[in-house]
Parts: sequence; structure tokens; C-alpha cells
Amino acid sequence: MTNENQFTLSDHDEATKTLTEAVTGKIQYLQTLAKAIDDQDDRQVYELINSKKYSDEILHARHGAQDTENEKLVEDIQPKISAFLSQKLIQYLNEMYPFFYFEETALGNFQFYFGNWWGRRLFGTVDVLNVEFHFDKREYEKLSKAFELEYENKRLNSDAIERLSKENERLQSLIDSQDERDQQKGKLRAQIKAVSQEKVMPWESSKQRESKQKLVDQLSHLTELDEEANDAYRTIRDNEETVLALSKEDTLIGYEKQSIVSKFGNFENFEAKNKTLYRDYIANLIAAEK
Repeated sequence: MTNENQFTLSDHDEATKTLTEAVTGKIQYLQTLAKAIDDQDDRQVYELINSKKYSDEILHARHGAQDTENEKLVEDIQPKISAFLSQKLIQYLNEMYPFFYFEETALGNFQFYFGNWWGRRLFGTVDVLNVEFHFDKREYEKLSKAFELEYENKRLNSDAIERLSKENERLQSLIDSQDERDQQKGKLRAQIKAVSQEKVMPWESSKQRESKQKLVDQLSHLTELDEEANDAYRTIRDNEETVLALSKEDTLIGYEKQSIVSKFGNFENFEAKNKTLYRDYIANLIAAEK
């Protein structure tokens, strides 16, 4: 009986010790984080809220320390942490990306526009906690494609604009040739009437029907062109509006390209900077500490 009680007490002591250490560890983690925030030490805050990323990107440790359990303690206040960290980060991003304009949409949440010109595009959001851009996929692909097309001396919408312009030329020609079609239709109707009234031998009736059908098909084709011509004015107007919108988009993307080239030299350097943004920013914070 005595041995059983001693065993139980020993177990209890061990459990108490383990729990105390766990609680103390969490308290120490929160105290360290609170002090880092108090000291405006953004670098340490980044290390504390995502130890794995910090270890991988900054320390280059193959098997870096991870503190995911303690990091879960502050998951419910991430927007507040993001708001705190955004103060220095957005200032840094303004310097590195002078053509991006940031807007806080909720506590710690930021979206950004490309440019300060009329018609500028919403280009994505900022993940402050991970120091990452989340680009709007469709808008980013347009910009990337525009840089690729430079080698062909084309703009993003060159082909579409050329296609619509040629279509409008064809439709205008269709409208302009209405009188000519009317004359052709009159001749075809007269020919159809003549063929229909022509007396032929029974063995020639098949050939007569074929001749008549060819004339009817030609008349049907001209009638279809007439119907298309009737809608041509509206189609031309719609195409012109589309061409105008595409041209405006090309102009805006042109501004974006100029901005990137002016700051980074080329699109490849811009992309490279985006990939190393976390590492570069933490390095900037470390340099500021010194």
C-alpha cells in the first residue's frame, strides 16, 4: 500500500513539473513577444511569430528550431500584430516599390494599386506577417505578357485591336456596298424567274433545277449579307468601344512597364525582388538595429 502511494506521488510530482515547465515556457514566450513589441523590435517579432520561416530564410538552418505550439497562442490577435508590423513594412515598401499605393482595408489588412494615375488597377494584397505580395493573378499575367510581347514589338492588345479594326473595315464595306447588292439581287430574281419559266425536255429538268438552285443560293447569300449590314452599325460601335478600352489598357500597362524599368531595370529584376522580399526586409531591420 505504501509503495503504491509513493508511486502515485512520484507520478504527480513529475506531472506537476512537466505542466509547470510548459506553462512557464508559454509565459516566457509571451513576455518575450511583449517586450519585443514594447521595444519596437519588429525583427524579433517576426522571428517569434514564424520561427520556421525566420530560420529557413534568415538563419539558413537545415533543421531550424520551430515553436509552432507557442506561436498558436497569438493566432487570435494576428490582425493586431499585422497592424503593428505594417507601420515599418509599408514605409519600406513605399521606398522599394514607389509605384505601389497601399490602402488599409481592415485592421492589419492591406491592398495596393499600381500607380496614382486615372484608371489605375487594383494589383493585389500584402501579407504583412509573411512579408509577401499576393498579386491579382489576372492583372499580373497581363503585365508579364506585355513585357514578353516587347520582343515582337507588340503591345498586350495589339492583335485584338487589329482584328477588331479589320472587322470594322469589312462591316463598313458591307454597308457601303448595299446598292451594288440590291442590283445583284434584282438580276438574280430575274434569272430565277426566267429559269423557272423556261420550257425544257424532261431529261434536262435536273440540270434546270441545279441552275435554279445555284441562283437561289446566291440570292440567299446576298440576303444574309443584308441582314449582317443591318446590324453592322451597332457592331461597329461596339467594336470601337472595345478598341478604345483595349487601347486605354495598353496605355496604363505602358505606364506600369515604365515604372518597373525605371526602378528595377527590367521585369526579371522586379520578380527576383518579390521572391526575396522577406529576406531583404528582415536584413533591413537588422541593419537598422546596428
